[in-house]
Amino acid sequence: MQQSTSQLPKNKRDLRACKLCSLIKTLSQFKQDGCDNCEEILDLRRHPSRVAECTSSTFEGAIAMLKPERSWVAKWQRVDPYVPGLYAIRVSGRIPDDIEATLEQRGIRYRPRDGTAGDL
Repeated sequence: MQQSTSQLPKNKRDLRACKLCSLIKTLSQFKQDGCDNCEEILDLRRHPSRVAECTSSTFEGAIAMLKPERSWVAKWQRVDPYVPGLYAIRVSGRIPDDIEATLEQRGIRYRPRDGTAGDL
């Protein structure tokens, strides 16, 4: 069972999606709180200037996940291990190369969420 819950976007303006997990929040929420799923890797709270690099304002669709660990849609979108929240179906762009290298060092395979071949 999930221990923490994500904040839902406070408004419809300045929405962005995390390029790593596809969580949708406002620009100010990402700057203030970071990403609820990826903060350990992205460190957006300490480096708010990275928000523009690690999130995208260009994304398709949205799925509200209340219990991602029990949802087949969450499993299909690969968000089942994450906190409940609002998730984009596709997110444009890739994470910066240094973060991708950090993931590789930790044995984590990066899969872009933009619908490219690496996302299949």
